[in-house]
Amino acid sequence: MNSNNPEYLKKTLIENWRKEMEAARLYQLSADSESDDRRSNIFQQLADLENKHVKMWEDKLSELGVDLTSLEPPEVNIKDLSQGQVFERIEAVETNNMNWYQSLRNVMDDEAVVRIIDEINEDEKKHGSLDDMLQPETKQVKRRLNSLWGKERWHKRESGGWVGDAIYGVNDGLGAIFGIIAGVAGFAHNDQTILISGFFGALASTLSMGAGAWLAAKSENEILESELSHERREIQEDPEHEVEELKLLYELKGLSPEESNRIATQVSKDQENFLNTMAQEELGIHEASKSNPWSSALFGSASTFVGAIVPLLPFFFLHGWVAMVTAAAVSIVAHFVVGALKSIITVRGWLVSGLEMTLVGIMVGAVSYGLGELGTLIFGVHI
Repeated sequence: MNSNNPEYLKKTLIENWRKEMEAARLYQLSADSESDDRRSNIFQQLADLENKHVKMWEDKLSELGVDLTSLEPPEVNIKDLSQGQVFERIEAVETNNMNWYQSLRNVMDDEAVVRIIDEINEDEKKHGSLDDMLQPETKQVKRRLNSLWGKERWHKRESGGWVGDAIYGVNDGLGAIFGIIAGVAGFAHNDQTILISGFFGALASTLSMGAGAWLAAKSENEILESELSHERREIQEDPEHEVEELKLLYELKGLSPEESNRIATQVSKDQENFLNTMAQEELGIHEASKSNPWSSALFGSASTFVGAIVPLLPFFFLHGWVAMVTAAAVSIVAHFVVGALKSIITVRGWLVSGLEMTLVGIMVGAVSYGLGELGTLIFGVHI
């Protein structure tokens, strides 16, 4: 946007002012009508923040010679709205404003205006989602539970920790190698060919899973370190803002403003402790969040090899169709066991999970065998 066009710039800044006025008015009306003191206080703080943004645009408009008394604020009324509808309207206004500023940021060439937009965007990020802040009994509680679960090693945030790595490793090895030997059996009625193909397939799957687990854990740690570095920089550059943020986080847990302020101030006296507290309370990051790439690789590769070797075992002792049928039976049973074990890290029942995995295993084996038989027709050979 060409800031050399003063009239166009004024119209744009007036629109910015109106958007912030609407948000401020919504928060203020919500604070005035809210019977719960804690929620009313949060609404009031958000209203104050939006009024700060209003003042920014008013100052800029005054610099441009705009008569502020001539500006007409937007009409805002929440009398006929339920609490849920008020939340929805505020969320809609905040989302609309965020999108507006993002678009404006890309076309605005006035450095002073860009700085104001950046400051507003930072403030908006700080107070976060209205849903999280004002409905702690839903999303806020879930976030807190995730934070608590993360302290237990097997409750790692997404992967399920070493238990999840082991179960999914066994599942990957079992499914992949059962598919390989079924496909090779359909193409080559030769025990040695099936065994060799399956064995080297198992080695490849083991190495692949180990490497993948190592890279995934390392990448996750790098992301956590990046978030910690960003939080550390915020503490160093604007400690007062971070103390205020921690205070609000404690208030959202039900502590009084006075108690929240006392604890936040005490925590902030030790910068390292302050960083660790902010990382845990705001980001859900703590010591147990970090993965050990080498242990992940070990669990992933070892469990994959264990799962992969199961379909091959009958071929070490049996021959021909007996070996193949036995391998299929053992693999199907193993699929059920692995599926049942998955219920440890999921909310599904062990029987349903086991039967689902069994069905998947049967389908993989049948399709792979059918493709092997098809291969004999396409290539005209049968080893």
